[in-house]
Amino acid sequence: MEIKAHTIKKIEVVDLKPGMHISDLGAGWMDHPFLRNNFAVTDGTVIEKIVKAGIREVYIDTSRGHDVQHAPTREEVEQNLEEDMKRVAAETKVAARVSFREESVRAVKVRDEANRITHDVLNDVRMGKQVAIEKVEPVVQEMTRSILRNGNALVSLCQVKDKDDYTFLHSVSVCALLVSFCRAVGMPHEEIHLVGVGGLLHDIGKMRVPGAILNKPGKLTEEEFTQMKNHVVASVEALAVIPGIHPSSILVAHQHHERHDGSGYPLKLKGDEITLIGQMAAVCDVYDAITSNRVYHAGIPPHEALRKILEWSKYHFKPEVAQQFIRAIGIYPVGTMVMLESGKIGIVHDQNEGGSLLQPVVRVIYDSKRRSYVTPIKVDLSKPLGHGGGDKIVGHETAEKWSIDLSRFQ
Repeated sequence: MEIKAHTIKKIEVVDLKPGMHISDLGAGWMDHPFLRNNFAVTDGTVIEKIVKAGIREVYIDTSRGHDVQHAPTREEVEQNLEEDMKRVAAETKVAARVSFREESVRAVKVRDEANRITHDVLNDVRMGKQVAIEKVEPVVQEMTRSILRNGNALVSLCQVKDKDDYTFLHSVSVCALLVSFCRAVGMPHEEIHLVGVGGLLHDIGKMRVPGAILNKPGKLTEEEFTQMKNHVVASVEALAVIPGIHPSSILVAHQHHERHDGSGYPLKLKGDEITLIGQMAAVCDVYDAITSNRVYHAGIPPHEALRKILEWSKYHFKPEVAQQFIRAIGIYPVGTMVMLESGKIGIVHDQNEGGSLLQPVVRVIYDSKRRSYVTPIKVDLSKPLGHGGGDKIVGHETAEKWSIDLSRFQ
């Protein structure tokens, strides 16, 4: 009996036919109505449901169902995206700022205070109280100051979350990402602050969603998904009654689930109907969601998440905004595990001031050839051999693949 090769291909939904087998819906950020990402396409009803969910491309397993000859393989898609990301990164120079090590000490305090205040404010909303904006604004000011000094410090700290407190910590992380993004595109400081307030409060409407739905350890039913989507309107209603709240802050809450192709919610805005603030908030929200561990799925590495953001910019995000985000965060964000040409494995420690995003400072911790730990050493990839450099990144890695215990290096 002939055994078909296991090949995963990416196709447009318009090419989807009964008899195909979906390997991945290609929408890891989306709260779609399907219980699984991997299933057979039995009839046209399934395809209609996929289209209705706003999904435009999927991955199929040609060893378990019909093929599309002209479709690219997953490997070809990822290779092309990787090359595109490197082109984007090569055009960007790292701005001057204080060192990561210097700012990280202050950033810990800022992060902890932001988590505490956000927890208190969102709990107040859950109990029916109005948002105390006077508590929020000082926290956003401190977060902004930290990010202006060195955005990598606070943003990398916010990546570490307890999945049981996801809603609270996600709010802080989106705020940090959004402030960092705004700074990178040259937004005035006053506007950055207003957008940051919106980032911290963008999900307050979730406090009106039943806990059984909000914390459900699995996919939502269509009815539950509808209730979850209502959090956007609930957020806007809660923000609108705050005395002195600025429209820019409300825009973050109102438009962070809108999508460039019109498949988002609640208004199904399309293209430039979505404000720049809304487009930026959407990217930050998705990036944090897919890099975070949730009760029903594990987060993906930052580098892989950026590649997905670029992939989804074909339909769901404005391409220019997605590329600007990659420049703002860096193709290899601080904390990313990378493989070097030498076979050493390291963790990105900092970006080089005035240097390329492709040549960060890496803390080498493991030798993949000997499969053993090494004495940690920092390697500046912008410098030549003999001067603390002489190596280059060839790809990103995961601790799980090499059984690396990251707690040894914290």
